[in-house]
Amino acid sequence: MKNLFTITLMVIAMSFTTGANAQKFSGLDKSPADIASYPSDYKVSDKLIKVTYSRPQLKGRSISELAPAGKVWRTGANEAAEITFYKDATVAGKTLAAGTYSLFTVPGEKEWTVILNKNLNQWGAYSYQESADVLRVPATVSRGSESLDAFSIAYKDMDKGTNLVLGWGNTRVSLPIVF
Repeated sequence: MKNLFTITLMVIAMSFTTGANAQKFSGLDKSPADIASYPSDYKVSDKLIKVTYSRPQLKGRSISELAPAGKVWRTGANEAAEITFYKDATVAGKTLAAGTYSLFTVPGEKEWTVILNKNLNQWGAYSYQESADVLRVPATVSRGSESLDAFSIAYKDMDKGTNLVLGWGNTRVSLPIVF
């Protein structure tokens, strides 16, 4: 009887301490983080590029509301996107040293300007400083047949490299990268 009482008391005590230590988590982020690596094949461990970014969603809004033409945009949501080049590369005809950079863009109707900036860990484009730019190059704009609600980054193979492709709505922005 004494053992039954002790066991019952321990079970009750454990249930109260478990409840007291339980953590309450908020809902999922509306623009989840993503990583786009090249080569995209998950079996290839020797990557050449990695972009870490958050994926804003249109949800009935226009791209121009979220990434206005002519203004520096963080190229995603939340923190500014960061791009890592594991080898020296030629980006839109300009030489770039291997390293990690913040990725910004300036949207336009016929071309976007892609900016690689040496300041990392920036929130949005609020702390963007043009004086820290390492590279500013034009990227071509085209229209895709499929509309993407969530901003996405992908790669399209080309001779000796790839095109980094930003897709959102029906807009496709293509940046040639050669290794």
